[in-house]
Amino acid sequence: MRPVVRGEIPTDATGDPVTYADYKDARDDLIGRVGDYCSYCEVALHSQVDVEHVLPKSLHPTHALEWSNFLLACTNCNSIKGNTPVDLADFYWPDQDNTLRAFVYEPDEPPQVLAAAHIDPNKARRTLELTGVDRVPGHPRFSDRDRRWLKRFEAWSVARQAAQFIQTADSAEMRSLAIEVALGRGFWSVWMQVFHDDQDMRRRLITAFRGTAASCFDPQTQPIARVGGSI
Repeated sequence: MRPVVRGEIPTDATGDPVTYADYKDARDDLIGRVGDYCSYCEVALHSQVDVEHVLPKSLHPTHALEWSNFLLACTNCNSIKGNTPVDLADFYWPDQDNTLRAFVYEPDEPPQVLAAAHIDPNKARRTLELTGVDRVPGHPRFSDRDRRWLKRFEAWSVARQAAQFIQTADSAEMRSLAIEVALGRGFWSVWMQVFHDDQDMRRRLITAFRGTAASCFDPQTQPIARVGGSI
């Protein structure tokens, strides 16, 4: 799960904080900050982009128009999370934590909880279950209409193919092309795993995906604890 920086609320032409009459009006500003990718499953949002409320607006109406309560989500993640009551301390959040440190990405598998001393496994598991990013065929709550697993599977295949091309004929142009393909596919964490041993590609991925929290990585592109976060 990509750690992102939403930043402070945008300002208008006079320098005043933007006031949103409808939460959906924040969509383009959010895309400008974190890119048009689901904040949870990481799929590229080519058409349907939902402004997602971290604290459900039905349960927390006073936060319904607050910039700090907005993220972007795909239809599946948004609908599964829905009106689930949320205690912020019970989950890892991509805008607050270095969420890449909480999960393991293995080829053709859903994200798994990382077994490490710095991870609360129950908290990490709840994070995956909140939006159902762990749902694949065979999961008791899987739906045939949910294609996130398939898009992630395809991203694995394309990313590994790109890595093979670079290994065979490495060049700056080939690396730039791989980044363009990654931007079109999404699933940043998959690409980071495929290029786990290629610092240059990892730096390119951190930079190219708009809004990625660069402070969550050391000079060798390895994930580090996020200042102010729980991981």
